Formats: sequence, structure tokens, C-alpha cells
Amino acid sequence: HEREHVREMSELITQHEEDMEKLRAELNQEQQHLLDELRQQMAATHKAEVEQAQLQSQTLHSLELEALRLSLNNMHTSQLELTQSNLRKEKEIALVELREMLNDKRAQEVAILQSRHQLECEKIKEQCLKEKEDL
Repeated sequence: HEREHVREMSELITQHEEDMEKLRAELNQEQQHLLDELRQQMAATHKAEVEQAQLQSQTLHSLELEALRLSLNNMHTSQLELTQSNLRKEKEIALVELREMLNDKRAQEVAILQSRHQLECEKIKEQCLKEKEDL
């Protein structure tokens, strides 16, 4: 019975680890997708800025465009950092919720196993008493 209990706990731990690994993979994939989108947006913005700079004069307008490019890069960097921060928070929340759910499930299963164990102990005690009486 103890071996079965240990095996069930081991299976629960393994399942928990698999679930956590799946969540990590999903969150990493989603984060990579968002990073790729931001890089594409930054590349498209940069290309547009370069084309615009080529059409305008090389004096004051090029300085203004450079300032714009830096501003956009800063905005994109800020947006990327914010997105990463939000993803981290969502990942942490999801992990906490999963951990709580798995802990609840584990507690329920432990309670069930303890109940079974107690019933089996009572049966064994009854059998012992019966055998004593028979003897």
C-alpha cells in the first residue's frame, strides 16, 4: 500500500513537472512570437525612416529623422520591456494557479489515500480480533 502511495505521489509529481514544462514552453513560444512581431515592426519602421530620410535633404531634416528614429526605437524598446514584464507576470500567475491546483489535487488524493489506509487498518484489526476470538 505504501509503495502504491509512493508511486501515485511520484506520478503526481511527474505530471506536475510535465504540466509546468508545457506551460514554460507555451509561454516561451508566445514570448518569441511577440518578440518576432516587434522586430518586424521595428525593421519596417526603420526601413520607412531610411526611405523618408533619402527623400529629404541631408541637413536639418536628417537630424529630425534621426531623432524620430531614436524616439521610435525607445518606444519599441519600452514596449518590448513592457511586453516581457507582462508575460513574466502572466507566467508567474499561471504557475501559481497551476501550483495551487496541483496542491489541492494532491491534498485530495492524500486524503483519499489516508482514508483508504485507515479503512484497511480497521479491517485488519477486525480480522485480528476475529482470529483471536476463533483461537
